[in-house]
Parts: sequence; C-alpha cells; structure tokens
Amino acid sequence: MKTLYLASASPRRREILERMQLAHTVYTAPADETLGEGITMENAGEILAARKALAAKQALIAEGKFDEDTMILAADTLVYLDGKPLGKPKDAEDAKRMLTALSGRTHFVCTGTCLVCGKRSISAADVSAVTMRDFSEREADAYIATGEPLDKAGAYGIQGIGSVLIEGIEGDFFSIMGLSPKTVCRLMDALGVDYFDWIQN
Repeated sequence: MKTLYLASASPRRREILERMQLAHTVYTAPADETLGEGITMENAGEILAARKALAAKQALIAEGKFDEDTMILAADTLVYLDGKPLGKPKDAEDAKRMLTALSGRTHFVCTGTCLVCGKRSISAADVSAVTMRDFSEREADAYIATGEPLDKAGAYGIQGIGSVLIEGIEGDFFSIMGLSPKTVCRLMDALGVDYFDWIQN
C-alpha cells in the first residue's frame, strides 16, 4: 500500500499537499537542527530537510511502518537577511525586531526539500527573493497583535495577513510558503515515481 508521510507539522505544507491531492500522514521525529559556520543557505535548507526525513525514516523503520511503497517528504524553510538567517521569533519583541529589519528591504527565502522513497533519497533547495514595502511601526505592531508572525521564520507569512506587507517576489510563491509543488514533482520524477499515480482520484 502506497503511503506518504509528511515529516513536518506545518499546516502550510499540509495545505499544499492537499491542493496537490496527495493523501498523507504527518509523522515527525526529533532531528538535529544545528548548523556549522560557513554553510550556504541552499546547503542549509537541504541538510535540515534531509535530517528531518532521515529521522522520520529511522523511527518508521523501528515501528515496522516503512517499506518500498513508503515515501517520506520533509522540508525546511529559512529566511536570510544580509547573509544571516532569521529564525522564528522568540516572542513579540523579537518579531518586532525582525519586521523592523525587513521593512523596505529585500531578503531571501530558502526552502530545502527532501524526498525518501525506499532506499533512495534526493533533495533540492529553492531560493526566492522577497521585497517588503516600507511599512510603519503601527502596522508592524498591529500585525504582531494578530499572532500570525510568532510561529514563522522571519516573523511573517506570505500566504496570510503578512501578504499586505510585501511589495513583490522573485521566485516560487509556494516555496516561500513552505513547499513547492513543482519541486515535489521534480524530486518524485527523479526517483522514478509518477505523481499522477499517487494523487487521489
């Protein structure tokens, strides 16, 4: 029986897979998220996604739930400003700091994606540029008050209220949101898996 596990608890990634009509089960396992110095954002995205996928695979194997018809999809999204990563804000004050730094500037969003199928695995990274308009302190405070920024890298969500703060993007909207359907299909194809064989009819 074909089974797709999403090694991420992100509701945005679940939404994207649902749009792709890919039935899936969320299954996460603890993975090391530390990174050494001098790692490019593309490599960082791929490394973190691969660690999440491998951790889920090892846990599934231990539970006897992994075989040749099992796929695991993992992703990790990073936001970079001036070459430095912005993680998820610790609190409202940290979110304010991040949004103030992003206002009126262009930053980069990297989503690393890893797909595991049986003994094979493959990963890729997508990088997009996002330009924020020059928004006011009042707007930043009001946005933070909605609660949306507090669980997102860079303290904003492009698919939600945060979209009103964005001037423009260069790249893949869905990748910025957290998972690119185009990349998922490309990785499936590279592993010899037909996307249309997996979709719900």
